Amino acid sequence: MPGMWWVVGTALVLGLVSAYLIWTAGRVQRLQVRAESAARALDAHLLRRAAAAAVLAEQRYGVELYAAARIALDAVPEEREAAENDLTRQLRAVRLDPDDPACGAVVAASRRLALARQVHTDLVRDARSARSRPVVRLFRMGRGREWPRYFDIDDPTLVPRADVTTG
Repeated sequence: MPGMWWVVGTALVLGLVSAYLIWTAGRVQRLQVRAESAARALDAHLLRRAAAAAVLAEQRYGVELYAAARIALDAVPEEREAAENDLTRQLRAVRLDPDDPACGAVVAASRRLALARQVHTDLVRDARSARSRPVVRLFRMGRGREWPRYFDIDDPTLVPRADVTTG
């Protein structure tokens, strides 16, 4: 009879370890999927901001802003960060009128982009943290998926500025 308790104890420990490993693998998988979803949402917000900037440039501000917006719209993933940083610099150089609907669209798109970037950064950090744990690396629970990448751009939040005249 004493040998039976060893078998039950061993089975219980193996069951608990298996449950922990399954839970950990599911968590890594969920975090990875959430990071990928956040990357797609960030990409959509980047496209919306670039499109709004292109419309604004066509209406008011000319060639440099339009060129930066078109480059951001057409950029391949490897060049996307540089193109978005250039667009942000061009938008900051322009005096945005708070009463103009096209300027308001760009400012709103920039605010939504800043929020999407923060969500993406948080989820990538969590996914990378989960994938770097020793148990996850030992059992290769993240295999089959690309390592989540940060999207590093300047803060895209814009503030509309009205022309101020002093007299």
